[in-house]
Amino acid sequence: MTVTADVPLVTAADSLADQRRVAGSLAALGLTRGDRLVVSASASPALLAVVLGALRVGVVPVVLDPALPAAERADLVADADPALDVGDDPAQLLGGATAELAPFPLARPMHYTSGTTGRRKGVWSGVLTDDDARALATEEIDLWGFVPTDRHLVLSPLHHSAPLRFAAHTLLAGGEVLLPGPFDAARAAAVISGLRPTTTFCVPTHLQRLLREDVDWSSFRVLAHAGAPCPEPTKRAVVEALPEGAVWEFYGSTEAQFTVCSAADWLAHPGSVGRARPGRSLETDERGQLWCAVPRWARFEYWRAPEKTAAAWRGDLVTVGDLGRVDEDGTVWLDGRREDLVISGGVNVYPAEVEAVLDAHPAVVESAVVGVPDDDWGQRVVAAYVGDVPAEELRAWARERLAPAKRPKSLHPVGELPRTSTGKVRRLDLPGVLGL
Repeated sequence: MTVTADVPLVTAADSLADQRRVAGSLAALGLTRGDRLVVSASASPALLAVVLGALRVGVVPVVLDPALPAAERADLVADADPALDVGDDPAQLLGGATAELAPFPLARPMHYTSGTTGRRKGVWSGVLTDDDARALATEEIDLWGFVPTDRHLVLSPLHHSAPLRFAAHTLLAGGEVLLPGPFDAARAAAVISGLRPTTTFCVPTHLQRLLREDVDWSSFRVLAHAGAPCPEPTKRAVVEALPEGAVWEFYGSTEAQFTVCSAADWLAHPGSVGRARPGRSLETDERGQLWCAVPRWARFEYWRAPEKTAAAWRGDLVTVGDLGRVDEDGTVWLDGRREDLVISGGVNVYPAEVEAVLDAHPAVVESAVVGVPDDDWGQRVVAAYVGDVPAEELRAWARERLAPAKRPKSLHPVGELPRTSTGKVRRLDLPGVLGL
């Protein structure tokens, strides 16, 4: 595939000019600090300008998936109670007079959680003080080393927090952003090889598909992935393909960011998610649930859900319900989510542990484990997997490596696993997909 001029390239200077026009339009419409602005558009220079322009005058963009069904979108808009809804046309705010901007975003965008384990929740951080705004932006820019010579490649939808955060901070640091459109492996491979991006954020599904293409990875200094567990064979192949030190993983959520993991740390501790980000620390409670101490500028609440906010916080410690372990050296290991825990015959079974065993089979691309109701055991463990291996062979593999309660009672080959657009497996959908 030939890379042509149809890949939008957003420069920091052009975006800054657009951001000032957005700020002027918002002021003319009467929006002020703390007001919410709904936008639900595909990735574009205008979308980035609206998000950053709003944030830099203290207006909070509520960034929604443009593919939401009308009824669900209406529910979220009603919940967000915005002062303005520009729908799928952010460019309408790019005309007219300009206004001054704060040096850094004065808030975080409001995102609604992806809803893999229940109803979506709005994540609200309010308007920050100038000092906290500077600290928040500086933390992200310093962590990834964004500089004016960076060219960031967007592979994931910008209505999700991580891809939007990477793109926005690249522009804030003076760099450029490539917007090649909805993910297509062949097109992405051509863009990487031809337009030479230096950074990107992606999910393991992107990596699995790009590894099948002819890609020149040599331009990358940072390829960061998150959003879902990365099968060990995929991770090793990516680390080997990219320049030394370029592959990074991080553990976080829509709500907060917790760890970073360099390639060297991962190779020393395969399967881990690294150590706490600067200014943070992690610990577990008696149930094995992970809690993270975060700085003041990283605090949040669940929009109009005080009971959910109270359950998430314990002083300056926050949890998103993930289970895991923290080694003496601070290395963090994930065991899954509390909602995903399978209790079979009174034994706690962590899907991540079973999946790691199945994924280690050389013919398995990836797997997902879920519990389904069982009259005798309460729940029984079942697994779906992608790969060219008979179920009986995989069952024998698991039998040699897992205790009886943890062995899948049934194994189901599938063409692909059901996922959200950020690559997370939709476990709640698995029983229906498998006909259980």
